Amino acid sequence: MNGPLKSIFVGLLVAPLAAGCATKGALRRAVEGERVARMQADSMQMRDIQTVRTDVEGVRSEVTTLRNDLAALRSELQTLRTDFSAKITAVEEGMQFMLPVNFAFDDASVRPEDAPTLDRFASVVRKYYPTSRITVEGFADPAGSATYNRMLSERRAEAVRMHLSQTGLDASLVRAIGYGESRQVVPGAERDDAGAEQNRRVVFVIESKDAAAIIATLDDVRR
Repeated sequence: MNGPLKSIFVGLLVAPLAAGCATKGALRRAVEGERVARMQADSMQMRDIQTVRTDVEGVRSEVTTLRNDLAALRSELQTLRTDFSAKITAVEEGMQFMLPVNFAFDDASVRPEDAPTLDRFASVVRKYYPTSRITVEGFADPAGSATYNRMLSERRAEAVRMHLSQTGLDASLVRAIGYGESRQVVPGAERDDAGAEQNRRVVFVIESKDAAAIIATLDDVRR
C-alpha cells in the first residue's frame, strides 16, 4: 500500500476512535457532573432536614418549658388559695385576686400581719406576670360620707401599691383606684360590726389573656 492510500486508511480508522473517545469523555464528564450535582442536592436536603429537626426540638423544648411554667404557676396559685385564703376568679380584664388584706376602721395603713400575704402575691406577679398591668382596688365600710369613703379607699389602695412597689414590682404597671363603700362583702356592716372588716379591703386585678384557662385548670384540680 502506497503512502497516500495508507494515510487515508489510517485516518479512516482513527477518526471513529477519536470520536468514540470524545463521546466517552463527554459522557464521563456528564455522569460526574450529575453525580456531583446529586451529592450537592443530597447535602442540601440533609441540611434542610437537620434544620427542621433542630426547629422541632426547639419547639418541643419551648412547649416543655411552657408546661413546666404553667404547672409551677398552678402550684403557686393553689398555694395562695390554701395558705393565704385567696379567692381567684376570672374577670373581663384578666384574673381577680381577693386576698385577706383588710384595714382597721378609718385607717389606710397596711397591717404588719398582711405584709406576708402581699409579699407572696408580689412574688407570683414578678415571676409570672412581670409585664402585666395590676390594678389595686380599695374599698371602705359604709360609715361616713360616700365622698370620704371613696378618698379613704383610694388611700388604702395607694398604700398597698406602694408596698408592692417596694417588693420590686414595676410601679408604673401598678395603679390604685378607690371604690369607696361600693361592692360590700357584708352589706351594711361598719365600724365594729361583724364582717365590717371584710368591707375594708383591697382587691387585685391582673390583666392576663390566659386567665380563664389557668383558673379552669385550678378548678379541675379542686374537683
